[in-house]
Amino acid sequence: MDINRILSAVDHTLLKQDSTWPQIQAICEDAMHYHTASVCIPASFVMHANMYMGNRPDRVKICTVIGFPNGYSTTETKVFETKNAVENGADEIDMVINVGWVKEGKDDELLKEINAVKAACSGRVLKVIIETCLLTEEEKIRMCKIVSDSNADYIKTSTGFSTGGATFEDIALMAEHMKPGKGIKAAGGISTLDDAERFLDLGATRLGTSRIIKLVKGQQASGY
Repeated sequence: MDINRILSAVDHTLLKQDSTWPQIQAICEDAMHYHTASVCIPASFVMHANMYMGNRPDRVKICTVIGFPNGYSTTETKVFETKNAVENGADEIDMVINVGWVKEGKDDELLKEINAVKAACSGRVLKVIIETCLLTEEEKIRMCKIVSDSNADYIKTSTGFSTGGATFEDIALMAEHMKPGKGIKAAGGISTLDDAERFLDLGATRLGTSRIIKLVKGQQASGY
């Protein structure tokens, strides 16, 4: 097992409602020490994390979430959130789609919203959370096409705040249906290092998790 391969794909995540600045500071330190891809944190902490990590040589990227966790805020609200996060120092944006639009077949509206948020990213990476646990297989395949056709950079399985997280089957499905050049992020419920490695082997290029660093440290790991 290549631990460094796993760590370099991790978006080290803390998105709990009761998150505090000392906790965010601690995951920033862990992320820098273990050289993860990013920290994924609430938007209210982005400016603090940006100032805290500053220009340190081991600094990692800052990721935050938009329209989180339900995805049904307006496009204009998501665009505002994104612009504000970028102004505060976010390097990557993970947005939640409007799942109801998927159910209604509003594919054009979904594509327009994704592209509007991507434009607000001002060149930053955009990952699109489709909340796979709420979708049928046909809807997941449709979302692969929409994200593939969009200007977004990644498709992402889950918020971790709904009825389920990433599954091996969903990552395999995404790997089959996403266009080349688009990344795949498995998020939510990645509970072991073996599982993390399998997600990568199946085609995931990022892992959204709060557990991996704890597992590397030999600590008990639960949660996202």
